[in-house]
Order: sequence, then C-alpha cells, then structure tokens
Amino acid sequence: MKFRKTAALALALLVVVAGNVANKAEAATKRRIAIMPFDYGAVTQYSNNYDVGKGIVSLLTTKLVNDGTYSVVDRAMLDSILKEQNLSVSDRADPATACKIGKILSVDAIITGTVTQFGYETKTVSTSGLPTGYIPGVPYVGGLGGMLGGFKSSKSKVKVAVDAKIIDINTTEILAAVHGSGESRRSSSGAFGVNMDSSDFASSIAGEATLQSVEEMGGQLIAAANKVPDGQSLAAANVEGKIADVTGTQITINVGKINGLAVGDKLQVLRPYKTINDPDTGKVIKTLTNTIAVLNVDAVDKDSSTGSIVKGAGARVGDAVKKVSMEVSAIVVAPVPGGDPSSVSRSLNASGTILKHK
Repeated sequence: MKFRKTAALALALLVVVAGNVANKAEAATKRRIAIMPFDYGAVTQYSNNYDVGKGIVSLLTTKLVNDGTYSVVDRAMLDSILKEQNLSVSDRADPATACKIGKILSVDAIITGTVTQFGYETKTVSTSGLPTGYIPGVPYVGGLGGMLGGFKSSKSKVKVAVDAKIIDINTTEILAAVHGSGESRRSSSGAFGVNMDSSDFASSIAGEATLQSVEEMGGQLIAAANKVPDGQSLAAANVEGKIADVTGTQITINVGKINGLAVGDKLQVLRPYKTINDPDTGKVIKTLTNTIAVLNVDAVDKDSSTGSIVKGAGARVGDAVKKVSMEVSAIVVAPVPGGDPSSVSRSLNASGTILKHK
C-alpha cells in the first residue's frame, strides 16, 4: 500500500515537473511582435475624425494577448516610438517604416494593416410611409464622440473588412497576409446610432460586425505564428552598444530594455587595437579588438543602462560593449593599450611531478 502511495505521489510530481518544463519551453518559443496602428484611409472620409484603425488594433491586441501565442509589445512603448519618429498616418502601413520601428523595439516581426471597409446600408421609410430603398455607401461612424443617428429604418446592415500582414523586420518579407470581415443585420424602427466607447458596443450592430472581423483576422494571425523567425532571441543574445558616460565607478551605455538587456547581464568592453584594410580599395574589412573589461548591468531603462566593472579596468566613453554569452571567468581580459600592465591580474595554477636533471 505504501509503495502504491509513493508511486502515485512520484507520478504526480513528475506530471507537475513536466508541465512546468512544457510551460517554460512554450514561453521560450513565443514570438515578440508589435502591431502598428492600422491605416484607415479608405474610410477616413466617413469616420468623423475618429481613428478607426487604432480602435480595431486595440481589439486585436486584446485578442492576441489573451490567447498567449505571441508576446505583444506594450501599446504605450510603441506610441512613444511613433511619436519620437514623427510618423504620419500614411507611414503606418509602409513596410520599410514598419521594419525600422520593429528594429528599435527589438521584435521578431511587426503587423501592419488596413481597414478596407467600415460602413452600413439602411432601408429608410419616408414620412408618407413609402420605402425609399437602400442607401449604399453611407458609413457607420463610432467612437470618441462619433455618433450616427436620426434615421428611421426598418432594416440595417453593417459591414467591416480588414487586411493585415506579418512582416519580417530584417528582410521586409511578408510572412503572412490575412483578411477579416464581419457583417451584421438587424431590424429596427428607431434611430440607428452607437458610441464605440460605450459598454454596449459589443452587442450593437456595428460592434458585432467589428468583432467578427477581428476574431477572423486574429485567428489567422495566431495560426501563422510558426512562420515568424525567432530573431528577437538571437538579437537579445548579441546586444551591442557603446559607453556613453563614465562617472566614477558608474558606467552608462546607450542600449537598454528595448534592445533586450536586463539587470544582471554581463557586457564585454571592447577596444580596437588594429584595423585591416582591403589592399585594393583601402576599405576597412576587419577590426581586431581586445576585451579590456567586463561590465555588470545594475539598472536598465528603456534605451540606456548603467553598470559597474567586475573585471579589468580602463573603460572610457566610446568603447564598444557586447553582451557576454559565456562564463565571465572564461573571458581573457587584455591590458589597456598604453596603460599599466600590472593593473590586470593574472594567475596560473599547475600540478605535476618535478623532474630533476641527473
């Protein structure tokens, strides 16, 4: 009996451990993405100055975050970068611009999109009670004070359509192209109107169509996750930057959280000692460097970090830094060129038998 209980307990522990390993493996394979605000140029004349693209992206972000297949960049961080780059609405869907933003954010891929349809058709009734027929092309307008009303109608139909692309930030290759559409029909004898910011948006005729399009588009994006290369992990393991300031023992470098650095990371401080030029063109084809110090990252901001030297000495502004991917004790630290060789300690341990000459 005791054996059975022990075996059952061991099996339960094994399942728990296996589950944790699986969860860690799943987390490690998540692809990091950023979603650009969608272009809504095709419907902008009907949107009453409301950013329809941004509203749909908000819904899409919620779906992808809740699903957990992707690691999605925080909206505030993306907005900050877009503001710094001073991009216009028309620049949002440009692949080159998107890839530039993607590299700044250190993501694997970036999603761009376009709202191709966002409107409604309604069949109205005249004051005489005679139907006037369908009025196509009249848009639905919602959100941020957008309100559409005043039509007495018997039947209404809302259509929403969105196209999106997953773009590799390194090659600008389109990894996947998806489409989402939604349509909702409803009979009503009252005014047609809804505020996109209201709590009843999801149950409104416009909300139903919008959420259908987001659901369809989001499902296709999730299914295409295996097409996204794991470039972010590689980039995070090979972070490179430069020392921007040296004040006492505190050293500030020009790379930070968006580049993949974290507190506790180690960085080699590199200084060139020789350049090799092409004998025909004179172009530098290789630069040889020495590791003069190792830096421990103590604090990380969005685009900068601070740390202190844990090995070596002589770091100065302009020196290159590179993330260490090996044990710090295994790194050979060279003396600072022109410095005191005794400032770098070296040790050698040996064991064996001493042979005496006869």
